[in-house]
Amino acid sequence: MGSFETNISSVTSFTLTGFPEMEGLEHWLAALLLLLYAVSILGNSLILFIIKEEQSLHQPMYYFLSLLSVNDLGVSFSTLPTILATLCFHAPETAFDACLIQMFFIHFFSWTESGILLAMSFDRYVAICNPLHYSTVLTDTHVAHTGISIIIRSFCMVFPLPFLLKRLPFCKDNILTHSYCLHPDLIRLPCGDTTINSMYGLFIVVSAFGVDSVLILLSYVLILHSVLAIASQGERLKTLNTCVSHMCAVLIFYVPMLFAAVMTAHEHCGCDGKQVLWLRRSMNLLLHS
Repeated sequence: MGSFETNISSVTSFTLTGFPEMEGLEHWLAALLLLLYAVSILGNSLILFIIKEEQSLHQPMYYFLSLLSVNDLGVSFSTLPTILATLCFHAPETAFDACLIQMFFIHFFSWTESGILLAMSFDRYVAICNPLHYSTVLTDTHVAHTGISIIIRSFCMVFPLPFLLKRLPFCKDNILTHSYCLHPDLIRLPCGDTTINSMYGLFIVVSAFGVDSVLILLSYVLILHSVLAIASQGERLKTLNTCVSHMCAVLIFYVPMLFAAVMTAHEHCGCDGKQVLWLRRSMNLLLHS
């Protein structure tokens, strides 16, 4: 019993796994990562600078793009430290509280990105399906309120997660399967009852990602219906071209996440959702820049 209690109290840090299957290639992978992060940071910073300086870009669509760029910078800075520490400095240990803080920010930015993509799909819906009402529906004030609402929603959803985890005793192996801290990874480790954590995690996934993805899909169904009603093929293609980058961002965000969830739920199939999540992050770094 004494050993068990000691094991509970001794978990003050977690060990990040990194990429063990790429042993010997860590420096090459780190160089690739640094390049991707540099492209992302410089690209998103350039987007923000251009939108700020160019008056013609002071429109709702570009305001949402600015918010997406800021969010992507947040993701980069919240994941980069532990990834580089694991790959370059062979320092996989991360403190308990630091891990919870990183988990909060990673999920906060993920929920925020989902909300921004939904707002951008609504912007495209109004612009294509109700162009005469665009200037009255998407005013600067409405865009600002939408952005603030997205941030508040994400904060309120993610804020309880660290506290729900901190109340639990950790008495199992403290080894995580990623190079950064994620809630689905951390929830496997406590030896106490995690029912509340699991139910709350499911609730926020369904109420955020689930609802957002359905509304985005609905908006594009309505957009496609309006586009097909346009007589000129050239005009149809021109209209659809305004949605291409957003559709790519939506697919890169949701599809790999779905595959990763399925793979994680069926670990016996030999698939690893970590590579899928890493691929999504890499593609996002390039797309958003």
